[in-house]
Amino acid sequence: MKKIVFFAMTLAVSAHVIAQEKLETAVSADVVNQYIWRGQDLGNVSLQPTFGVSYKGLSLTAWGSVGLSNPDDTKEFDITASYSIGGFNIGVTDYWFSTGLDPQNRYFKYDAHGTNHVFEANIGYDFGFAGIQWYTNFAGNDGFNNDGDRAYSSYVELSAPFSLGGAEWTATVGAVPFATSSYGTNGFAVTNVSLRATKSIEVTDRFSVPVFAGIATNPCAQKAYLLFGFTLQP
Repeated sequence: MKKIVFFAMTLAVSAHVIAQEKLETAVSADVVNQYIWRGQDLGNVSLQPTFGVSYKGLSLTAWGSVGLSNPDDTKEFDITASYSIGGFNIGVTDYWFSTGLDPQNRYFKYDAHGTNHVFEANIGYDFGFAGIQWYTNFAGNDGFNNDGDRAYSSYVELSAPFSLGGAEWTATVGAVPFATSSYGTNGFAVTNVSLRATKSIEVTDRFSVPVFAGIATNPCAQKAYLLFGFTLQP
């Protein structure tokens, strides 16, 4: 199982959102040197566009990833429906990958034993100084536990934002609570310890480009990554 990343962004909607009084549209794209998601290496240099609409705490977002340096990297297309009120958020994501059980990569194949889709539910709360999110796969191409049964693969993440040196920082610790082949774990395992900084570069008086960089490590797999990317948005 794959997917959103140190930088990609998994597609969970921000836990602290003020309800909009009118329909809003979001259009942006990230370019990243590596696609790292929850401590897993999912690709090389990638383009990751986002398109979404939101209204009064409800949102529908489409997110994707395609490799730029390696055409063999897995392509991904995700759709997330979510609701936020105050610091509380809840959502459901349909992940689709160009590799998996279906060798023909058919998007509209939802057979439980042949689909390339993974369906995940998430719930979380943003306390302001820190946030917590829980994710669980409930259908689709999920992994297996040590007994060979559906794992209902889960992931829990704690994050804390702070400002330092003129940049916005986020420290993150994520863990897989149960054994699952989706994350390559045999039980509880810390799979993501990361630190990221974001700073905007002013191009003109009306246009700036957010640039981000950081370090992501997977203690369980004993991997570490130095990451860099930037965001394009109107």
